Amino acid sequence: MSSGDDIRVSLSEMGPSAERVADDPALASAIECAGRLAANVERVVHGKSEEIRLVLAALISGGHVLLEDLPGTAKTVLARSLAVSVTGASFSRIQCTPDLQPTDVTGLSIFDQRTREFEFRPGPVFAHVLLVDEVNRAMPKTQSALLEAMAEKQVTVEGVTHALEEPFLVLATQNPIEQEGTFSLPEAQLDRFAIKTTLGYPPVEVEVQIVEEQRHAHPLGSLREAISTGDLLEIRTAAEGVYIDRLVLRWLVELVRATRQLEEVSVGASVRASLALERMARAWALINGRSYVDPADIQKLFLPVVAHRLVFEPFALAVEGMSTDRSLLERVQAECLRIAPVPEPAWEDAAASSASLG
Repeated sequence: MSSGDDIRVSLSEMGPSAERVADDPALASAIECAGRLAANVERVVHGKSEEIRLVLAALISGGHVLLEDLPGTAKTVLARSLAVSVTGASFSRIQCTPDLQPTDVTGLSIFDQRTREFEFRPGPVFAHVLLVDEVNRAMPKTQSALLEAMAEKQVTVEGVTHALEEPFLVLATQNPIEQEGTFSLPEAQLDRFAIKTTLGYPPVEVEVQIVEEQRHAHPLGSLREAISTGDLLEIRTAAEGVYIDRLVLRWLVELVRATRQLEEVSVGASVRASLALERMARAWALINGRSYVDPADIQKLFLPVVAHRLVFEPFALAVEGMSTDRSLLERVQAECLRIAPVPEPAWEDAAASSASLG
C-alpha cells in the first residue's frame, strides 16, 4: 500500500462475519424490494441492466447521477420510470437554457393580494426525482442553485430555508459532443455527483424490440408501481447494514488516496469520493443480492464514482496512446491498483495460529 503499512489481518481480527448479516430479515426484504424495483425499470429501459443498477445504487445511497450521453439514449425514460416505479414519488424536469434563472429551479415568493402577504411557490426542484436536462447549458449562477439542493437537501430563497423531501435524486444530463453555448460544471458541483456514467445505444436486437414496442404507444404509459417511498427508505436503512470488512474499507480509502499521487492528475479525488465509493459499494452489493461488499465491487465502481472528480494535467490529455477519455481513465485505474493492490487476509497465518493452538 502507498502508506507502507501492512494491512494483512488474521481471521480473528476481521470483526462480525458476513454470514451473520445475511440472516437479517430486514436486509433480505430490502434485497427483494431492490430487485423488484430494478426489474420494473427494465421493463421500459431495455438492455441496460448494469447501468440501471448503477443509478439505483446512487438512489439508495442518497447520491446523484450525471449522465453524459448523446440524445435519444433513454435518459428521460429512465428518470420517469424510476419515479413511476415508486408509489408516491414525484417527478420534475428542467430543460436548461442560457436564460434559465435560479428561481426557475428553486421557486420564488409571490405577493398574494388577498392575504396581503408573500407566498412561496415551490419550483421544480421540489420533487423526489429531478431530471435536469443539459445541465451544462444553464448559466453558472443557475447551476449553483442546484448545488445547495444536491449537497444539503434544501434550498434557500430570500433568506428562508426550505427542506426537500426524501428520497431526492438529481439525474442531470449533458451532451458530450455539442459544446457551443455550454458552461462547464465547476469541480465543486461535479464532486456532488455520486457517479458519472453513460447509457449508450442498445444492441441491434434490443433496438428492434424498442421499435416494435412503441408502434402504438410508449410502454412507460402502462408501467405500474413496484415499491413505495417507505420501501425505498427501508432499503436505504438496510444498505447501511451491509457488511464491509475493515480490511476492504481501508483498501478503498487507499485506492482513492492513490489518485492524489498520480503524475497525470493535478487534483486527486477528495474525501467525498471515499464516502461516495463506500456508500455506493454497500448499495451495489445489496442490489446484487449480497449482504457484504466484495473487493470486486470497489473495482467495478471506482471509475463511475471517482473519475469525474479528477483534474488532469494538460500534458496527460495530449500523450500518444491516451487520446481518448476511456484509455486515460483505464490507465489511471490500473496505476491506482498498482499503488494500492487488492488486499488479502492472512488466511495462512490464521490457519497456522489455529493449528498451534490445537
